[in-house]
Amino acid sequence: MGSTFLQGLREDIRTRGYSLATEKTYTLWIKRYIYFCDYRHPADVGPEKIKEYLTHLAVNCHVSSNTQKVALNALVFLYQKYLRIPVGDLGFTLARKQRSLPTVLTQQEVGLILSKMKGVCKLVGLMMYGSGLRVSECLALRVQDINLERKAVNVFDGKGRKDRQTLLAPSLVTPIKQQIGDALRVQRRDIAKGVGCSMSPALTRKYPKAFQQPAWAYVFPSYNLCAHPLTGELCRHHLHPSTFRKALKAAVNEAEIMDKRVNSHTFRHSFATHLLQSGSDIRTVQELLGHNDVSTTQIYTHVLGDHYAGTRSPVEFLNGLSEAA
Repeated sequence: MGSTFLQGLREDIRTRGYSLATEKTYTLWIKRYIYFCDYRHPADVGPEKIKEYLTHLAVNCHVSSNTQKVALNALVFLYQKYLRIPVGDLGFTLARKQRSLPTVLTQQEVGLILSKMKGVCKLVGLMMYGSGLRVSECLALRVQDINLERKAVNVFDGKGRKDRQTLLAPSLVTPIKQQIGDALRVQRRDIAKGVGCSMSPALTRKYPKAFQQPAWAYVFPSYNLCAHPLTGELCRHHLHPSTFRKALKAAVNEAEIMDKRVNSHTFRHSFATHLLQSGSDIRTVQELLGHNDVSTTQIYTHVLGDHYAGTRSPVEFLNGLSEAA
């Protein structure tokens, strides 16, 4: 069992329409599971080995509950969907996830960090904070996803394979318009060389000339050409997330913000929190973020203090009696 088994697994994942990121993650965990089983075929050891493996991850590898869940999802896919072997009740309880509050920056801190960034990475940060986008969603934006007139941003196939629409800050219309112009110039140079932006194979078969249309150009194209991960053809993908993360880390260090753990997702957390602070309805924030359940959005109310929708502590209504304390 080797490359043939894994290649068949990858093909099955792609046939089901899973994202490339999911394919890589599932393949990685299944390979680790096979290694744990001393390279025996998963069908031979049976799904009973899953419980032992998840226990090993928690006890010996000290992984988080989220990591356990990812591994479990990969192995359930392996047995039930690929090998068509029912998993049944494993009698296993995942480690309880510790409830943690999201890291949120003040508006002053956001402004300070962004002031230390330059060029495209600064605009990416502004878009993430201004529209509540994940870094993957922001970098994957195409020209047709930006509606400058309606000041709206369309997110297609976001997390959970969901589409949604969020707002575009009026102050970002001009810089985004300039960035789109730069992206289209890159596209025209690529077309002259017979190269286009990366697209899914299915979309390429349906619209062979789509890569030549301005609408499909990435707003934030990568600096270099690369091989398409599925077809191997030369193409231009969007900017890699690591490019932004490196720029963000340097900006945070330069801003000397040492008391908070800042990453790409912090801009999204700050977007939601600041909207709620300004009195925005939680249902509206839920839609802008693309959360399925409002309970997910409610986590941001725990970091608002007395700013949430103008709420004041009842002690403030004691007519000065609290001063006696």
